[in-house]
Amino acid sequence: MSAASRAPQRSKRAPQSSRRATRVRRRATLAAGAAATALLVSACTSGGTSGGGGNTNFVVGKDGISTVAAGKRVAAPELSGETLEGKPLDVADYKGKVVVLNVWGSWCNPCRAEAKYFAKVSKDYAGQGVQFVGINTRDGSTTAALAFEEDFGIPYPSLYDPTGKLMLRFEKGTLNPQAVPSTLVLDRDGKIAARSLTALDEKRLLKMLEPVVAEK
Repeated sequence: MSAASRAPQRSKRAPQSSRRATRVRRRATLAAGAAATALLVSACTSGGTSGGGGNTNFVVGKDGISTVAAGKRVAAPELSGETLEGKPLDVADYKGKVVVLNVWGSWCNPCRAEAKYFAKVSKDYAGQGVQFVGINTRDGSTTAALAFEEDFGIPYPSLYDPTGKLMLRFEKGTLNPQAVPSTLVLDRDGKIAARSLTALDEKRLLKMLEPVVAEK
């Protein structure tokens, strides 16, 4: 047997320690990707059907629109502050009107999808005792939010709420801070009559609004 044939054959496989390190790196990469995806989902979602518990008397319909019977409604919390234009606004000043509250952000694609419907319906119902008010959240400055309003022709004011503190004033179970956009309809007494935690088209927005407008 020649010396060459007696020499140990060199394995082409990577050392076990190297393979183990590769597997660890691969798992870390997958975990990081999953975490990033979860963050994006939580940052902007088309909503859900639950506000997180609490005794809010909502009856949830199959279309995701929740309603509260007139005798079981609770008052909305104090909602005041500055608008995106820097002007003072207090939702309580609209008592006697039906108020549509829409939580939105310029960074949120579902908000962009529903914006044209809110602009249209707010104009259509402006003479019928209905006031729309936005609550702009998680925008680091008003610049992008004002551009959003201009792009979609939003005619009504929005409270600037970058940290979401106004949402936290609602009774537990009313709103889900992760569900943006969300919409509430307040009756003429300032009580919460309807809710959606998903983006709305014109038909579903009117389904929330019209019964409350029709109340005497």
